[in-house]
Amino acid sequence: MIVPIGWYLILAAALFSIGLVGVLVRRNIIIMFMCIELMLNSVNLTLVAFSRMHGNLDGQVLSFFVIVVAAAEVTVGLALIVNLFKLRGTTDADSVDALRA
Repeated sequence: MIVPIGWYLILAAALFSIGLVGVLVRRNIIIMFMCIELMLNSVNLTLVAFSRMHGNLDGQVLSFFVIVVAAAEVTVGLALIVNLFKLRGTTDADSVDALRA
């Protein structure tokens, strides 16, 4: 059974929308960070779906590079969040106005 391309795109749009709403509504930096990762994964799903539809590997290769950049973003972002929590004692985005001690 072959799944139509539209279903992948609808799923990717739903995931991206959930991530966008999470970034805009939530104030916890960790939750916002996870929502950004959700949006990146929805873009990866779209790239792989279009790559499969066109029968080439360009989208899958680009998706691999997006995953590598996302992994680097996770390491730097989580280090910043941990240091911010050590300095301020909270991960609330509204209570952080500057990254100075």
